[in-house]
Formats: sequence, C-alpha cells, structure tokens
Amino acid sequence: MDTPFPPYEPNGPNDEARGPRLREIPLRIIIPNVITVLAICAGLTGIRLAFENRYELAVGMVLLAAFLDGIDGRIARLLKATSKFGGQMDSLADIVNFGVAPALVLYVFILDQARSFGWIAALIYTIAAGLRLARFNVMAERETKAQWQSEYFVGVPAPAGAMLVLLPVYLGFLGITPGPLFGFLASGYTVLIGFLLVSRLPVWSGKSEGSRIRRDLVLPAILLVVLYVATLMSFTWETMVVTVVAYLATLPFGARSWQRKYGGWTAPATPATSEFPEEPDGQ
Repeated sequence: MDTPFPPYEPNGPNDEARGPRLREIPLRIIIPNVITVLAICAGLTGIRLAFENRYELAVGMVLLAAFLDGIDGRIARLLKATSKFGGQMDSLADIVNFGVAPALVLYVFILDQARSFGWIAALIYTIAAGLRLARFNVMAERETKAQWQSEYFVGVPAPAGAMLVLLPVYLGFLGITPGPLFGFLASGYTVLIGFLLVSRLPVWSGKSEGSRIRRDLVLPAILLVVLYVATLMSFTWETMVVTVVAYLATLPFGARSWQRKYGGWTAPATPATSEFPEEPDGQ
C-alpha cells in the first residue's frame, strides 16, 4: 500500500526543500542574530526597571537597546552574514526597542500624570513607530529605488524617534518635577514625535556618496566626537537634552535642502513609493 508521504531520503529530491541543517550554519551568521536578541532583552529590561522606579537605568537600557539594534545590521553586512531570518528578526526587534520600550518608560515616568491622555499619547507614538518601520521595510525591499532615497529618510527614523521622545525623562532627571501640567505637555510632545515619524518630511540621512569631510577637517571632526562622548559620560542628561534640541533644529534645514534639489517640502507619494497600492476589484 502506498504511504501518503514519501520517505525521507538524505540526498533525495526533498532534501533541498528542508533548508540548511543546523550544523551547516556558519557562526558568523549567528552573531548578528545574537546581538538582535540582546537588544530585545535590553529593551524589555528597561521596561522592567521603569516599573521598579529605577528610571536612569531604564533609560540607559532603552538607549543601549537602540544602539545594539542599530549595529546588528551593519555587523551582518561586515561579516557578509545577512539573511532573511535575520532581517525578519531585526524588524520584530525594532518595534520593541523603538516603539514599545520608550513609550512605556515614558508613560511610567511622566505620562501617567496626564491620566488617559498620557496613555493615548503613548499608544499613538507606539503605533506611529510601527507604521514608520513598516513603511521603511516596504521601501527597502523595492528593486528600483529613487535617487533621493540614498540621501534622505521619509520622516524621522525610528531610532532617532526613540531618542527624541524621551526628552521629558531627560528633563525630569535635571530637576523638573513630574506633575499634571508637565504630564500634559509631555503628552503633546509625544504625539508630535509620533507625527514626525509617520510624516513625509525629508530627513537628511548622511548616507549619500557626497557626504564627505574635507581632509583638513578630519582631525577636528574626530576631536569633536571625542568631546561629545566625554561630555556624554560626564554630563549625560544635559548632553542628551542638547542632542535632542540640536536634532530637531536640523529638521527644517534638511527639508530646505530637499526643496532646493527636488522641489516641494515633502517626499513624493508616487505609485512606486505608495505603501498602500490599490487592490483589484473582487470577482
């Protein structure tokens, strides 16, 4: 009698469909995935520390998660260890580290002072981060890309959004007393950052080939980086506040640069870049 499933043959026609065996996966491919998992652990630990009222450590863990999540892809490309599994894992980690973790830490620290308005603001930011990441994935997977995509982001990138949205927490560490008024102001600011994430505002990425530094400015640039790191270690929250304000201040200049090169003030929503293509009518 014939069996419903053909027997497995080690070198038969069904062997290739099973994918690579575990022993055949090189270690260099596992390293980026381990970094991604560590980033998720850091983000979730930040949430736990926030509920334990250990806010400085919580923010530090969220920022560490954002840092790890930002380097895993670069390490994968450096090791030539990119994979579809790693890409999916990284996308799932992004929503935790750039959306859920910052929103919950912010809510526990100050947004709860605004009651339901604070929770609504946290929800809006988290959903905006998810929509921003989904749009980025769709645009990154297209075979044909516009020239401007190597120079500009569409909207504020999610890692930067996680850094920006925590500004009320930085201010709280500097002595501003959390209260209802501060909670409502922080809620409005959180919604604003969520809007910047999903907007079509052109944000300069610094990835284009034309983004180069003159040879005589290389050493001063290195010294500025060293100075920034030193101030970040010595005056952490003051430096983070200045960083957030400086980043927000550069957004109009990036949009102005876009307007001079391509016209208009927002990235185009052409059919090639549409996140929601029209579906055919049902039969």
